[in-house]
Amino acid sequence: MRKLINQPEQFVEETLEGIALAHADQVALLETDKRVVVRAARPQGPKVGIVTGGGFGHLPVFLGYVGEGLADSCAVGNVFSSPGCEQILHAMEAADSGMGVLQLFGCYQGDKMNFKMAGTMAKQKGMKVETVIVSDDVASAPPEQREKRRGIAGLVLVYKIAGACAEAGCPLSEVARVARKAADAVRTFGVSLSACTIPTVGHPNFSIPEGMMEVGMGIHGEPGIDTCPILSADDTAALLMERILSDLELPRGSTAALLVNGLGGTPLEELYLLYRKAAQICGERGIALHRRWIGEYATSLEMAGASLSLIRLDEELTRYLDAPCRSPFFRV
Repeated sequence: MRKLINQPEQFVEETLEGIALAHADQVALLETDKRVVVRAARPQGPKVGIVTGGGFGHLPVFLGYVGEGLADSCAVGNVFSSPGCEQILHAMEAADSGMGVLQLFGCYQGDKMNFKMAGTMAKQKGMKVETVIVSDDVASAPPEQREKRRGIAGLVLVYKIAGACAEAGCPLSEVARVARKAADAVRTFGVSLSACTIPTVGHPNFSIPEGMMEVGMGIHGEPGIDTCPILSADDTAALLMERILSDLELPRGSTAALLVNGLGGTPLEELYLLYRKAAQICGERGIALHRRWIGEYATSLEMAGASLSLIRLDEELTRYLDAPCRSPFFRV
């Protein structure tokens, strides 16, 4: 195992300490629960709190989107494992300023179960709670079963939009509506070229044959829909865009935002090759790209590979997408 770590069992806690030390002006660990990341300074005045969470090992997702104009707190689980319901409840209590809390997270069974339990506990304490689950991975279920799809890099764009709506002072019902609208408008598709190693395991958690790539693999190593020889950057981008555009209605004249995401072990140069072809395809189809992001936004430790996310924009979503935000890992 080639990793710059100390004791594998302390990997999550020590990394969280490092993040909190490095970005103390923006985020902190909750004093009573060091697995909860919160904004260093509470917002001025009451606002809807946005709470997220998930397994560790996907930086910047999930905790990297705690900040001004984004999420207010994040419950952190072990590597690739859901946080417990008590951690989620602590995150909700830290984010609640009297206007209620929106649970916003990706579609995974453990997360769904624990967030539901935490939501029930919070409601028993008198807290107002809404839940929006992002299911943007087109590879993981057919369109008629969209609610079963995994939540991956498209979650970042939903954080941005919902966070701006909450920061503007909108009530909980409105923040939830806008978050659902954004979640319904985003699709993601990706490919993986290599495995990753969970520190406490010490060896790759799956394998991909040399010279091959997995199409549609999940960020935890969940099986994809196909294995094929590694394609060129242009052919890979075309494959990803074809699957996304066949699933997301974007007629000529539409406006969208594009996120090109590296999974942890892909050079930035290669991500720009993917963007180049994806942008060309959008131009040929008459789709205007209002914003674009290229980099690492939702990773899987050192996995090589990338995903593309497209979100269909209208005037409302564009306004919230353009609003300022600031976290240690993401800024507009």
